[in-house]
Amino acid sequence: MIPTDVRKITSAAEAVRARTFAARVTADLGAPEVERARFLTALTARLGEGLGRCGTELTLTVKPSASDGTVLVRAVGEPMPSEPGRTPPWRLTLTCPGRPAPATARRGPLRPPAEPEETPAEAVLAADEETAAILRRLDETERQLRLHREELHQTNQGVMALHAELDAAAQTQRELLDAERAARGEAEKARRLLTFLADASAAVTASLDQEDILRCLPGLLVPEYASDVDVWLFDEPAEPNSAHSAAAVTAARLGRPQHAGPHPGDLPGVDDLPPSALSPDRPLLCIPLTVRHTLGVLTLSAPGDHFDEDTSVMLVELARRIAIALDNARRYEQHRDTAEALQRAQLTALPPVEGLRLAARYLPATRGLNIGGDWYDAFPQPDGSLLTVVGDVTGHGLRAAVIMGQLRTALRAYAVEDDSPARILTRLHRMLRHQQPNLYATAVIARFRPGDPHVVWAAAGHPPALTRTPDGTVRVLDARPGVMLGVPLPFEYEDHTAELPPGSTLVLYTDGLVERRAHGIDPGIETLGETLAALGEAELADLDGCAESLLKPLLPGSERDDDVCLLLCRVPPSGDEVTAGGAVGVGEDASVSPSPEGL
Repeated sequence: MIPTDVRKITSAAEAVRARTFAARVTADLGAPEVERARFLTALTARLGEGLGRCGTELTLTVKPSASDGTVLVRAVGEPMPSEPGRTPPWRLTLTCPGRPAPATARRGPLRPPAEPEETPAEAVLAADEETAAILRRLDETERQLRLHREELHQTNQGVMALHAELDAAAQTQRELLDAERAARGEAEKARRLLTFLADASAAVTASLDQEDILRCLPGLLVPEYASDVDVWLFDEPAEPNSAHSAAAVTAARLGRPQHAGPHPGDLPGVDDLPPSALSPDRPLLCIPLTVRHTLGVLTLSAPGDHFDEDTSVMLVELARRIAIALDNARRYEQHRDTAEALQRAQLTALPPVEGLRLAARYLPATRGLNIGGDWYDAFPQPDGSLLTVVGDVTGHGLRAAVIMGQLRTALRAYAVEDDSPARILTRLHRMLRHQQPNLYATAVIARFRPGDPHVVWAAAGHPPALTRTPDGTVRVLDARPGVMLGVPLPFEYEDHTAELPPGSTLVLYTDGLVERRAHGIDPGIETLGETLAALGEAELADLDGCAESLLKPLLPGSERDDDVCLLLCRVPPSGDEVTAGGAVGVGEDASVSPSPEGL
């Protein structure tokens, strides 16, 4: 290891030689160039300061470190003893790797300061070499720094581009979310409108009564879809002081929806009327009610300051369905009125018969097209007997009424040739099988002979007749009634005989009187028998009132699902006089009386 070197620096030459010696030692020990340059620069500055103060005593020590095996080069400077006003000593330390270069070993021991190895010029040149090495190191460092700066710049550009892409992706995501939210809103709105359209369509088509349809519209549309609803039907008489908007008149004339109001609309398929002095304060949407032709105009006032585009499309479709429902109701009413008129035209005025009183009631159905199939008839035979008939044709409406008329006419024709109820029904059954193979009917025929205390009857699938004897006993004539008329198989009906002494009453009826969907027919027949048994003689004497008494408990309301026919045949007690003719009724709600001549 290099021994400790002590030098007294009192001149610039000595300072140069000390610096050169320190440079050689630190170079031989492999000191890092930058740290070595810092050490030598600081050493030169300290030596220069010492020259300005009469010199410095420099001690250079090289010794190994006790911890990590490196070598410490330490330069300690103290003022010369002769310097007045001593200054504090200074110390510089440099850490070297501790692997001396081979050249150091060849140099041998340090020489005295008086025997310099190099001239000052050579020292300066050597110092420049050290500086050049440092500059090369700095150049390399600067080159690396430029590379790092370029890499950093490129990285920054990439980061900025990445941020831009992230911002664009975030914006795109926000736009997609907004679009999805809007699409969901539109889908929910469309679902809500379609649900309302389905529910409203079911409500307006649930009834075949025009008034019911018109009555339900405000409840459906106000207040969510309209603030006010008005329906103008062309075939209705105009109310006093009534006036229709210009938009409604235009819609009726052109047959296209019209929009009018303070705010111009942009509604698909709807014309905007030009502003005028007659424009309403609130926007109006006037939609013609058109099926095959225009029935009227539906006028809706906007619930707010405008009509929504999608809502207006739904309202136009709803108006189309309302028009169909109104047209169906009108056609139904026309069909019903025609069938009922035909039905009533074929009802018979009950004939006067000696020894027998008659009363009848016919009540048309009030729901659906269920009228047209029930009838009653009573007509005398050439031999003085009387045939009474109650029948019911399956099906309803105009066709059933027509078939009922054909059966009634055929029955009267067959009765001219034969007075047996069973044989008449057999011929009717044969005729219906061949002429109307898909139509069936039920019927019961009862024959009365003057002075005979018996009644002969036959039935074809018809509800059983009831008899009430003078002592109040009620009997159900439930003998085998035979098959329905028109059933596709040959059948011979049988006559049955029931006792009917003076003071007795026979009740013939159709299933509309006793049959209910929820309970069947048996409870109704039982109720009819109990009501008949509860009547007193005074009530039975007034046969017309008796008919009303039998109807009330079985038909408590004004709504009926089926036609009802009731025919009462009463043999008066001995000694009572029988007035000419019988009592005929068509119900409290009837508007047309039966034909007095019959068919």
